[in-house]
Amino acid sequence: MTLPPFRLERFFARYEFAVEHLLCASDCESVTVGELLALESGAEEAFAELSLGYTESAGQPELRREIAGLYRAIDPDEVLVFSGGEEAIYALAQAALEPGDPVFVHFPAYQSLHELARARGCDVALWRAREDEGWALDLRALSSAGRGGAVLVNTPHNPTGWVLAPDELSDLAELAREDGRRLIVDEAYRLLEHDPADRTPAGCDLDPRAVSLGVLSKSYGLAGLRIGWVATRDRELRERLAGVRDYLTICSSAPSELLATVALRHGDELVARNLRLVRENLELFAGFMERWADRFEWVPPRGGPVAFPALRGEEGANRFCRRVLEGCGVLLLPGSVFDDWDHRHVRVGFGRRGFRAGLERFEEWLSGDLDGG
Repeated sequence: MTLPPFRLERFFARYEFAVEHLLCASDCESVTVGELLALESGAEEAFAELSLGYTESAGQPELRREIAGLYRAIDPDEVLVFSGGEEAIYALAQAALEPGDPVFVHFPAYQSLHELARARGCDVALWRAREDEGWALDLRALSSAGRGGAVLVNTPHNPTGWVLAPDELSDLAELAREDGRRLIVDEAYRLLEHDPADRTPAGCDLDPRAVSLGVLSKSYGLAGLRIGWVATRDRELRERLAGVRDYLTICSSAPSELLATVALRHGDELVARNLRLVRENLELFAGFMERWADRFEWVPPRGGPVAFPALRGEEGANRFCRRVLEGCGVLLLPGSVFDDWDHRHVRVGFGRRGFRAGLERFEEWLSGDLDGG
C-alpha cells in the first residue's frame, strides 16, 4: 500500500510544538495525570499498582463497559478499543471495505478517511459539503448514486463545525440501509454540540451494520492517552477488525486504558468543562469576525471546537497563514491541507485556554497588516 504524504499531520509535525500561539488545534483543553486520577477515590493506588503487561486485544472489560454506556444499543462485547482514532480508521479501511467498493466520504475531511479507502482500491467519491448552504450535505446526491459500499460522515464536522440534524442522520441511515451501504460515522466530536438539542443519535444505534468511531482526543481533551474505539453490532465486522488489529498494535497501553476508564466514569464533567470553554472562546471569535468582516467571512459552527472561515480578497490562505506565523507567532491552518480543498479557507480552533491570548495577538497583527488592506 502506497500512501501520499498526510498534509495536515506533516504541517503539524513542523509547526505544532514550535509556535507561541496555536490557534488552529482541533482538540480541547487537556488535564494532567494527577488531575485525572484525583477525580476518583482509589485511582492513584490502582495506577501505582498497575501491571505493565499486555492488555486484552479488544480492550479491558471495564473500559469497554464505560464506552458501551455512551450508546443505547451497544453491549461491551460490541466495542473494540484501538490505539487512537487513526488506528481505528486504518483497521476499518481494511476490514469494512473491499477493492472496487463505492465509498462516499464527507468532504472536506481528515485525510485518512478518504486516502485509506482509496489505497484499499475503493472507488472514492468526495461528498462535498456546501458552504452556501451552511456546510450542509445534499442527501439527494447519495440517494441517486447506486448501491453497495459505504458512506462515511463526520458530525460534528471537522473543519467546518457543521452538525448533522438528528432527523437527517436517521434519514441517512435509512438511505444507506436501502442501498446496501454501510454507514460509518466519525463521532470524534460528539457531545460537543453547542446546543444539546442538535445532538444526533449515534450511528451504531441506528442500524445493526452501522459503525460509530469514537476517541478520547477531542471532546474529552485526552489526546495523549491515544485511546479510540469502534462500536458496531456487526459481529462479522468486529472479527475482521480484530484480525487487522493483530497486525498493528495488538493491544493498547495498560496505563492509557486505566486512565481512559477513569476519564469515562467522569466523562460528563470533562466534556462539560470543555464545552463551557468552547462556548466562551466562540463568543470571543464571533466578536472578532464581526470586527473584521471586511477581511473574513464564515458560517458560524454549531458543534465542536473548530470553525472554517474564508479570506476575502485575492490573497490565498497558504501565503496568509505564513505571513501571520512570521509576523506574530500565531499558527492558523490553511485549508489546502484538506487535500484538494480551495485556498481561501483557514481552520481556527477554539477549544483551549490559550485561545484568548492568541486571538489578541492575531488581532494586533491584523491592525498593522498593510498587505491585507
